[in-house]
Amino acid sequence: MRIVQTVFGVYHHFELARELQRRGHQAMVYSTWPWARLQREGLPRASVETFPWLHVPEYLLHRFQVPLPSLTDALGRANALAFDRWVERRLPAFGQVDALIGISGSSLRAGVAVQRRGGVFVCDRSSTHPRVQERLMGEEYARWGVERRPADMWDTVREEAIFAVADAITVPSTAAARSFVEMGVPAAKVQTIPFGVRLESFAPVGEPPADEFCVVFAGAVCLRKGVPYLLQAFAALKHPRKRLRIVGSMQPDLKQVLHTLPTEGVEFLGHLPHNVLAAFMSRSHVLVMPSIEEGLAMVQAQALACGCPVLCSTASGGEDLLTDGVEGFVVPIRNPQAITDRLQQLADAPDLQRTMREAALRRVRTMGGWAEYGARWERLLQDLVG
Repeated sequence: MRIVQTVFGVYHHFELARELQRRGHQAMVYSTWPWARLQREGLPRASVETFPWLHVPEYLLHRFQVPLPSLTDALGRANALAFDRWVERRLPAFGQVDALIGISGSSLRAGVAVQRRGGVFVCDRSSTHPRVQERLMGEEYARWGVERRPADMWDTVREEAIFAVADAITVPSTAAARSFVEMGVPAAKVQTIPFGVRLESFAPVGEPPADEFCVVFAGAVCLRKGVPYLLQAFAALKHPRKRLRIVGSMQPDLKQVLHTLPTEGVEFLGHLPHNVLAAFMSRSHVLVMPSIEEGLAMVQAQALACGCPVLCSTASGGEDLLTDGVEGFVVPIRNPQAITDRLQQLADAPDLQRTMREAALRRVRTMGGWAEYGARWERLLQDLVG
């Protein structure tokens, strides 16, 4: 098949393109990052075309926290529209297109153009439906009294127009798929394809101590990840020697509320390299991922690969990686008591710690990598193209 992919930046689309090419398909990636950044992704230059003129300045404004929201919004809109038109103009040079896979928001005109020429258009969304995402995060900021600038609804309206015309919508988790059905999208149109996992850097390099109970979190330290509920739950855990390590960069929204939360026995370690993170996971009794909204948190698979059970929320995507009660636990969002109960259950039962650790390592051996991700995409495209 001849396949075009459109993506803002990188995301997982270069992994997908590699897998499609490995299977003999001709995949071309159109990206809004410059080639100087994209060449590290490993695709040949002939398989990548770039349109960086608007995305790069928008990114720099965000990166250096320049307080010009109206300008960043304008650049974001202009980038989406101009990139779409640019891809549409480039399509004839690529020839007949069997399928266009566009990261959500990146292709409307181009996707319709491919459909008119007999191809299919797939919208790839890495997270929940944008309206569900906005609702959840709006509620979360309100709960903690943190001011938040609402999302630009122009983006949401554009994405919904894309959802309507696309032949299929792909998401990385069952949780994300549920959000689309909740918003009225036909379930048959939504396809769940979990991201591949690259676990070369993650394997057991030690064991948890017998005289302590060690908990780890890894990811952006923010409200979206449910960190306040973890801190509350850990404070209620009864254990004479308990320790919680928070790995990841502290975000401004959590900084505003941290002084109101219990932090005794908690270490904030900041960003760590993979080898150090793998050591902490190996020596922890459980990784907790209490996300409020998520596509699929890949640190969960990394923890399982280190033999570390996972306690996750129903919004983390973890239910696609583990079975509740086997390799860990799945609890509702915004429920510190449920987190405490499961932590206590694990802390009080060394035998359960051992069996879950063994189950985590068994599960990783059956977990699909990027090769399985590519195979599932190939099957989907073959079904759609017919």
